[in-house]
Amino acid sequence: MVPAMPRIPRNRPVPGLPDRQAILDFIATQKTSVGKREIAKAFGLHAQDKIALKSLLKEMMEAGELETGPGRNLHKGVSLGGGLPKVTVLRIVDIADGVAIAVPDRWDHATPPPRLRVIESRKRAAFALGDRVLARIEEQGGGQLAFPMKALAKGAEFVLGILRKDAVGWRLVPVDKKVRTDLAISDPGEGQPGDLVLAEPGGRPPRVSGRVVEVLGDPFQPRAFSLIAIHAKGIPHRFEDSVLDEAERMARQPLGEREDLRGLPFLTIDPADARDHDDAVWATPDPDNEGHFRAIVAIADVSFYVRPGSALDRSARSRGNSVYFPDRVVPMLPEVLSADACSLVEGQDRAVMACHLHIAPDGTLLSWRFTRAVIRCVANIAYEQAQATMDAGEGAFLPVLQPLWAGWAALKTARDAREPLALELPEKRVVLDQAGRIAGISVRQHLPAHQLIEDYMIAANVAAAKALEKKKGACIFRCHEAPSREKLITLRDYLETLGQNVALGQVVRPAVFNRILARAKDGEHHEQVSEQVLRTQTQAYYTPDNVGHFGLALGSYAHFTSPIRRYADLVVHRSLAAAYRLGDGGLHKEEEKGLAKTADHISMTERRAMEAERDTIDRYVAAYLSTMVGDVVKTRITGVAKFGFFATVEGLGGDGLVPVSTLGAERFVFDEDARVLEGVATGTRYEVGQRLELRLAEANPITGALRYELVEGGSPPAQRRDRTRPGGFQPRPGRSRVPPGVRRGRT
Repeated sequence: MVPAMPRIPRNRPVPGLPDRQAILDFIATQKTSVGKREIAKAFGLHAQDKIALKSLLKEMMEAGELETGPGRNLHKGVSLGGGLPKVTVLRIVDIADGVAIAVPDRWDHATPPPRLRVIESRKRAAFALGDRVLARIEEQGGGQLAFPMKALAKGAEFVLGILRKDAVGWRLVPVDKKVRTDLAISDPGEGQPGDLVLAEPGGRPPRVSGRVVEVLGDPFQPRAFSLIAIHAKGIPHRFEDSVLDEAERMARQPLGEREDLRGLPFLTIDPADARDHDDAVWATPDPDNEGHFRAIVAIADVSFYVRPGSALDRSARSRGNSVYFPDRVVPMLPEVLSADACSLVEGQDRAVMACHLHIAPDGTLLSWRFTRAVIRCVANIAYEQAQATMDAGEGAFLPVLQPLWAGWAALKTARDAREPLALELPEKRVVLDQAGRIAGISVRQHLPAHQLIEDYMIAANVAAAKALEKKKGACIFRCHEAPSREKLITLRDYLETLGQNVALGQVVRPAVFNRILARAKDGEHHEQVSEQVLRTQTQAYYTPDNVGHFGLALGSYAHFTSPIRRYADLVVHRSLAAAYRLGDGGLHKEEEKGLAKTADHISMTERRAMEAERDTIDRYVAAYLSTMVGDVVKTRITGVAKFGFFATVEGLGGDGLVPVSTLGAERFVFDEDARVLEGVATGTRYEVGQRLELRLAEANPITGALRYELVEGGSPPAQRRDRTRPGGFQPRPGRSRVPPGVRRGRT
């Protein structure tokens, strides 16, 4: 793994300057009054450091960490109930009926931040959303009110981009392809032209400029594309020392009393490149009931190691989930837990939360129970190995796999009966060599072994949700609502343009979409119908209020099977531990009160991770295609708009735009219902799903942007351009002209 980049402080760190915690610890140990002079002397600061110390102490006073007493002596800020200091910085998050509501600008507790009513002075301008204010907190009537003392500058967002220098001066070219304006740089720091940097903007329009706060290096080096996404999306990727220390300590604790399941031959079946193993399975025919099966889905007992309110817990909640890139993973938990103590590696005793299932011949879950147990996996095998063993009917693990497959046949019967949404979505896989360069891009193969594990996991997730409902325990459900009427009408209108008449009815079920997909499966419009059905669906999310899962056709569903990489699963484990009285690590009442906010937060972090992963794949695809600029490639149209159409390279991906301005002199009209661009004079049509050959005009690995042009009838082929490198994709002196990871002659 690439070492995590350090967190960016508000000001550039000064050698010798103590951190906030060191200052607080020093003040707490002194019996006499402490001021700036005593702190400077204690830490041996020189004259040039004292200015930075003054600034740091001011920040700590604004944050409520320090307060001044007689003679400007310093002492720790006094907290009110719930960990809120008497004086602190707040951020306005809501304005209801003219009353501003604020939350602490910094909040490091496991519970959700308190919401305070801000008592505004008539002399002061009204606050707006996002405003920051230094406020005095007072308890009144059992609650807390905030009295503003000073308005503060809004927190500036860092801009990620490529540093450039020309005759005018320094500038930053943002990597976000949606941003079209460069940022003037007043202070490049240690950055050099061509570096990937983070800059802090300042000033007011039209005189906005930025200063470089961190140099990230060469944007074209292997493994840079995921780093861009990490910083662009603000994904936490560095663990604090306190979190790492706690993880090391918790990883060494004894497993305690548990159900001993080490005699059962558990297997983990995962992708060949899996970084962790958090689920293991075992099944056997029920000796007492013919056709029935007993199965155990054993999940890493993360709640045993990550306790509510701990530094580990605060860090995990902040991240929400692990983020997976082709070249690295940004884990939710430190590696000593995620890749070692909690990972169900073969031949090692591991703590698990075991879901015991009784499966009927028709796949119905007749009963379930949850225990804390210890297992020892006999092997970690890949999907391909499991499938090959079953196909060949021989192999070392065949006796373990056969009952798993038999139990899955029952679960599959139940799945087929409820008819969940059957969308086949290809997943692109970026293959890297040992140096981190692109060796190829392919589509992951989907095998019956994948569906087997998925169905066992779904069964355990359903059991967890229903168990907590029955015991009236708190739960974060995984919910997916039915499509809105507006989206259904849009789908119906689109299908009518293809000659399909669909009666949607009053109650729409996933089976309706499955019939639409089945009719289009062997036709020329299969891909665009699948994409339109996908666009019709709503986005799944987390909530403590159960509204069911439309796509899976399930009334109760929770995430239980991946607590190493999803905080939602960790919460469900804690609630099960409390409901079944399984010992330490159960859900706390304070944590239960804040589940709605936790659910909103982890829904956001999931979307953030998906966007970061998708953007990184786009950058890898653009890098892979960058040596093919000017070549003619086979594409398929994926979207049409009035300003042009989008196309993707067949079998590879990489959506790029063909602007309508490049389609020649003819005027084109956009039919929104049919999603078609049609030439007024010739009737030439461009529609979703249409296959055509296009010339690749531009491929920008930094932004992931692609642009195509018509081979004939459009504007002449564009020269290869890269807005981040004047004149094209030009490496620094002495470097190969081929972008890292792209080999000559490979497509």
